[in-house]
Amino acid sequence: MVRLLIPRERVSGETRVAATPETVRRLSGRGARVEVEQGAGLAAGFLDDDYAQAGAVLHGEGDLPWHEADAVLCVQPPGVDLLSRLQPKALLVGLLSPYGATELANSLGDREISSIALELLPRISRAQAMDVLSSQANIAGYKAVLIGAAALDRYVPMLMTAAGTIQPSRVLILGAGVAGLQALATARRLGGVVYVSDVRPAVKEQVESLGGRFIEPPQQEDRPGEAGGYARQASEAFLEAQRIQLAEQLALADLVICTALVPGRPAPRLISEAMLDGMRPGSVVVDLAVAQGGNCFGTVAGTTVERHGVLLIGADSLPCSVANHASALYARNVAALIEHLLKEESLHLDPEDPILAGCLLTHGGNCLRRDVVFGHEEPAQAPHPAPSPSLR
Repeated sequence: MVRLLIPRERVSGETRVAATPETVRRLSGRGARVEVEQGAGLAAGFLDDDYAQAGAVLHGEGDLPWHEADAVLCVQPPGVDLLSRLQPKALLVGLLSPYGATELANSLGDREISSIALELLPRISRAQAMDVLSSQANIAGYKAVLIGAAALDRYVPMLMTAAGTIQPSRVLILGAGVAGLQALATARRLGGVVYVSDVRPAVKEQVESLGGRFIEPPQQEDRPGEAGGYARQASEAFLEAQRIQLAEQLALADLVICTALVPGRPAPRLISEAMLDGMRPGSVVVDLAVAQGGNCFGTVAGTTVERHGVLLIGADSLPCSVANHASALYARNVAALIEHLLKEESLHLDPEDPILAGCLLTHGGNCLRRDVVFGHEEPAQAPHPAPSPSLR
C-alpha cells in the first residue's frame, strides 16, 4: 500500500493544503493510505474531522512518519530538516520553485529522493487535469481585478443616475495567458471596457471571444512566439516598441492588471517610470508578476505603493487569499497526477513519460533538469546507476 503524507504548510502566508477531504477519499479509493498532519487544512477551511471521515489517518503536529512515506504531497517544499527524514526513493510533489533551486536539488539528490516540480508540468492535453499553474493563475487573475476595483476611485460599470451617466472604467490587461484571460472575464462581468495587450497575435481570438479588445503587438521581425503554452522571451528592441505602444493606452487606463511572465526568467518590464508619469492620479496598477521582478516599475511584493496619486499594488500569492477553492483545485490537480503514477499498488516513475519528462526534477540521485536548476546543462558530479522506475 502506497503511503502519502500531507504535512501542514510551514511557509509564512501559505494557507493552501495539498489534499482535501474530497481528494483523500478519491486516493483512498485507489488503495493509497493518506496520512494528514493535524491542522493541515484548517487555514483553508478543512477540519481534521472531515479528513478522518474521508479515510485519512491523522497524526499530531510534528508527528508525521516521514521515514515511512512513499510520497509527500505539499504546496511549498518542507524544510531540509524534514526532508532529511525521508527514506531513499521517496517522492516529493509540490511547487518547488525549481529555477535556481540548487540547495533543494542537491539535498534531494544526495538522499536519492525523487521530486516533481509542478511548475514544470507540460501543457499538453493529457496533463490538463494536473495543471496546477493554470488552476492557480485563474484564481490570481480573478482576485487581481477585485483588488484593483476595490482600490479604484471610480465605479467599474457604467451607471445611469438622476445626476447623470457614469462612464465605465477602462481596464488594461498586459498578458493574455490564463491569469490575463480570467482577469478579462472578471473585469467584463463587472462592466468595465477591457483592452488586452499580448506579444502573441494568436490570442486575439480568445480575447475577443471574452468581450475584450485586442491591442495588436508591434510589427517587428523579432516578434516572440510561443513555446510550451508560454510566451517566449522578447528582445529588448521588441519590448521598447511595445512600451511606446502601451504609453498611450496607459494614459487612458483606470485599472491595469499586469500578468506577463516568462518561465525561468525575470518578468519583462513593460511599464517604465516615464510611462507611470503619464497615468492619471487615482488609477491603479495590480502587478501579478511582482515576485519575478514585476512588469511595472516601482511595485513591491505584498505592498501597495502610492506614486504621484497612482496606486501600485504588488499582488503576490493571491491564490492564498482564496484558500478554500485554491486548495480544492490544487488538490484535484495533485490527485490526478498521483492517480497517473499509481500502478499495481506502487508509484511508477518513468522519466520517458511525456507527462514526467519535463517536471521530474530529481530521480535516482540525479538532477534531471540541470538546465532549470543550474541555468545550463552540466554533468552530474557523481553519476548514480540507472534507477528502477518503481517506487515502493
